[in-house]
Parts: sequence; C-alpha cells; structure tokens
Amino acid sequence: MSEGVDTVGLDTPPRLAVDRLLDDPETRIVVCCGAGGVGKTTTAAALGVRAAGRGRKAVVLTIDPARRLAQSMGIDSLDNTPRRVAGVGADGGELHAMMLDMKRTFDEIVEAHADGERARAILANPFYQSLSAGFAGTQEYMAMEKLGQLRAKDDWDLIIVDTPPSRSALDFLDAPKRLGSFLDGKFIRVLMAPAKVGGRAGMKFLNVGMSMMTGTLSKLMGASLLKDVQTFVAAMDTMFGGFRTRADATFRLLQAPGTAFLVVAAPEPDALREAAYFVERLAAESMPLAGLVLNRVHGSGADQLSAERALAAAENLEEGGIVDQESGKAGLRDTAAGPTEAAGTTGTTTTRTTTTPTADATDTAHTADMAPTANPPETGSPGTEGDTAVVDRITAGLLRLHAERMQVIAREQRTRDRFTSLHPEVAVAEVAALPGDVHDLAGLRAIGERLAAGVPAGA
Repeated sequence: MSEGVDTVGLDTPPRLAVDRLLDDPETRIVVCCGAGGVGKTTTAAALGVRAAGRGRKAVVLTIDPARRLAQSMGIDSLDNTPRRVAGVGADGGELHAMMLDMKRTFDEIVEAHADGERARAILANPFYQSLSAGFAGTQEYMAMEKLGQLRAKDDWDLIIVDTPPSRSALDFLDAPKRLGSFLDGKFIRVLMAPAKVGGRAGMKFLNVGMSMMTGTLSKLMGASLLKDVQTFVAAMDTMFGGFRTRADATFRLLQAPGTAFLVVAAPEPDALREAAYFVERLAAESMPLAGLVLNRVHGSGADQLSAERALAAAENLEEGGIVDQESGKAGLRDTAAGPTEAAGTTGTTTTRTTTTPTADATDTAHTADMAPTANPPETGSPGTEGDTAVVDRITAGLLRLHAERMQVIAREQRTRDRFTSLHPEVAVAEVAALPGDVHDLAGLRAIGERLAAGVPAGA
C-alpha cells in the first residue's frame, strides 16, 4: 500500500490519509485537479495551511480568477510573486501564496531567453501580446512553466498547485503539449522560412514559392496580422525549441516520485464522471494519483430515522392522527393508551395517535417544545388544542426537512458507490458540506481538519 492511504475494508474504498501525505518529506508537489466549481482552490489553500502548521515550508500556486484565495488568507492581493501568509506555520513551517499572472510569466520567459533588443521587439509585437494574454492553452502552459520555476528554485519543500478552471480537467495535461507543438510546428516553420532566407531574397522566396498560401492566410488573418505573426516568428526563432523542451521537462516532473495528484470532486454525477475520466487519464500517463477529495458531502447525526419513516410521521401529524401506522386502521386509539393521552373533557375521545415508527422523533420534538413552559396548561384547559396544533406543524416541518436531507444523503451515496465500483483502488477523503463559504484562515483550518479526518460530520 502506498504512502498516504489507509485500508478500511473490502466493501469500502481505502481512506486517503492526508496528514501522512503532507508529512512525508518525499512529497514535494501536490496537484489539485478536477472539474470547475468543485472546490479546488479551497482544497489547495486548506492543504497549504495544514502543511505549514505541521512544519512544512509550503507555497500555494493558484490560477483562480475569483481571487478567493487571497481574501481567505487575509492578503489584499496576490500576484506572480509568492507572498508569505502571516499567522500560519508551526515548528519552522511557513506558507506562501501566489496567483499566476499568465502574461507576466510569458514575459519572464522572453526576457530570460532573448537579448534586450530582441526581447523588447517581442514584447511590443501585437501578435505576441494577443498570444500571451489569451491564446488557447496559454494559461495551462504558463502554469506548468511557473511550477517548473518554483521547483527549480528549491525555496519550498512543498508546492501545492490549484489547476486552472478549465472546461475539462484534462486541459492542464494537454495544453502545454498543444502550445509547444504549435510554437514548434510546421505552420510556424513555414512562416519562419522567409526570415531565415533574409532580405529581398526572402520576400522573393515568399512571393514565388508561397504566394497562394500567404494570399489565403492574408484573407483569413488580414495582411496586418500576418505581418505581425511573421515578425513575431522571426524574433522568437531561437526560442521555439525551448518551449517544447521546458514543457517536456515539467511533464516528466509531474510523473516523477515526489509528485501527488489529488482529484477534487463533489458528490454529483457530472463531477464524479469527470473525476473518473481524470483518474483513468492519470493512470494512462503514469502520473501518481494520491486519491480523491470529495467535497460538500452531506451527513446526519440522526440517520437511523429514514426518509420514509420521517415523511410518514409528518403526514400523520398533519392529518390529525387519523392514521394508525401500527395497526393500519383509521380512527382507532391504542387500547393501552393511558389517560394522559386523552384530550377530551366532554365525554368524547380525540383520535390523536402515537405511531411506533416515529415515536422517538415526535416525542423528542414535543418535549423540546414544551420544556421552557414553567406551568403548562392542564389537559382540556383553554389553548391546549391550539398549542398542540402549533407543535405538530413545527414537528412535521422538521420531519420533512430531515427526510429531504436523508434523500440527499442517499443520492450522494449512490453516486459515490458508482465511482467506487469503477475505481475501488482510489483512496477517498470526504469533506463535510459547510453552511457557508470559506472566507478566512479559520475556515481553511476547519477544512484542513475535515480533510485529515477523511469522513463527513455525522457519518
């Protein structure tokens, strides 16, 4: 069994031992990935806070445009430079955080691999500015670049990456290769050909040999854009091979021992379907999967009361007790009922019943509701019938809320079971759903504790 996993039993998936993973000095990179909106940013931040509290010198790299990470850590803003988070860390541990600036990272690559004049020409080129600001795959590629830079500095013993909020969780793995292939591909080489020939000869070569192609490109791209692309390509000529080389190096880093992938999901069909696909892809790419973090899992401390029994009890209260669930007859009282269960004072007997399946729930609700009353009215006194009706309505409402919660829990369990049946080897840590958003360090610490526990509250 690998590090960071506790075996539980044959019928349940192994439990993801988060603290063991974070404490392992061999773990140098943790990548949080998954579909959008499942809590990757919060999970990454909570892992960073917990790792620093356990003595690791950690840095969290986020690619989250909502800037929630900075707010939750009490930092005004995050940028492309790691900033230390105050008040976090113990036993020598520290936490730093940063937000990827895609364009600034691209600029740093240009400045590091081109001389001053050529770098200025590239940075001022309109096509480069469009490419670095929003070309498909650029964000994912730059996230990989920044990860490689952080690892090369060796200033931190743990790097936690919050992957980009892509349409597909696979973009983080695919985009660097796509962008590297584009910058080192045939199309770029064709555009580079005139520049390599040089001067008028180059233009003659372009006009004679590729007039048809460039005419088509001019129509598609516009003559001005085509010229910008050719100028960009000429200036970047010496750098193209480096993009592919660095992308390949970072890709190998993700496959190496010391890297751990955490797939983050919610107990919903679409999110777990995406998680299952990602688990399979990671296995195909020989990338180390630590386990699944299942966020926003619902639990109950009263799960012994099923949804069906709660709804039956609520209906019984709302209908005035006309149904005896134990005997299946209407209008009959339990013959063993004591005199305190009768409410009539004029010789008539009410048909209010106490049902065996729901006695605990209703009795508890009645007891709680009547407890504050110092001198409750005697049976048959004015107001008793009205008070009982109010209590019944409140109790019925609570029972219906409980039934809804139990139905949600059952639905989540079925969804979780489908994933587990497909991937029984994947370790799982479940995180209980919180009543509100996490917006400070206390909330991140609470999430960290739930991650370490691995099971939702009430489960």
